[in-house]
Amino acid sequence: MKKEDLIAMGFSEEQADALINKYGAMIPKERFDEVNNAKKSLEEQVKTHETQLKELQGKAKGNEELQAEITKLQESQKQAKEQYEQQLKDERLNTALKLAIANKVHDVDLVTGLVDKSKIELDDNGNVKTGLDEQLKTLQESKSFLFVPEKQQPTFKGWVPAGGLGEGEGTSDMGSNFAKMANEKGTSDTNNNPWD
Repeated sequence: MKKEDLIAMGFSEEQADALINKYGAMIPKERFDEVNNAKKSLEEQVKTHETQLKELQGKAKGNEELQAEITKLQESQKQAKEQYEQQLKDERLNTALKLAIANKVHDVDLVTGLVDKSKIELDDNGNVKTGLDEQLKTLQESKSFLFVPEKQQPTFKGWVPAGGLGEGEGTSDMGSNFAKMANEKGTSDTNNNPWD
C-alpha cells in the first residue's frame, strides 16, 4: 500500500508517512492471494510428480513398458504445465482487475464477474492496459448502483443583501445616493452632510 492509497482512505499526510515509516510498503491482499495460490498449485504438482516417479521405478522391469510410461508422464506433465500457466494467467488478470476497480465500485468481486476478461490486456507490470474502461462505462450506464459516486466539489451560493441586485442592474454608488437625497430635498445645502 502506498502513501497515496493511505491518504485516499482518509489518513493525513503525517499519519500516512508514519505508517509507511513504521511498517514499510504493504502488499495488497490480492497480490498475496495470487502468490499463495500459485505456491499451493506448485506444491500439489510436485507431490503428484514424486508419486508418479515412484510408480515408474516399480514398473521399470521391461524397457518397452518404461518408455511408454515415460512418454505418458511427459504428456501428463506438459498438460499440467499448460494448466498451471493458464491458472497463473487467470489469477494475474483477476488481481489486476480487482486492483483497477477497487475504489470505483461497491462490490469488486461482483463487477469482476460481469467483465469480459477475454477483451482485457495486461501490460508488462501486470496492470490493466486496455479493454476495461469501455466495459466499465457500459456497466456504469446500465448498472450505476454498482459504482461509487464520484466526489463532487461543493458549490456555495451566497445571498443578495437587502436592496442589492445582480451586477449592473439597479446598483448605485454612494455619490448617486447623496445626489438623489439632495434632489429630493430640493435645495442645495452648503452643509454637505447628507444625514441632516
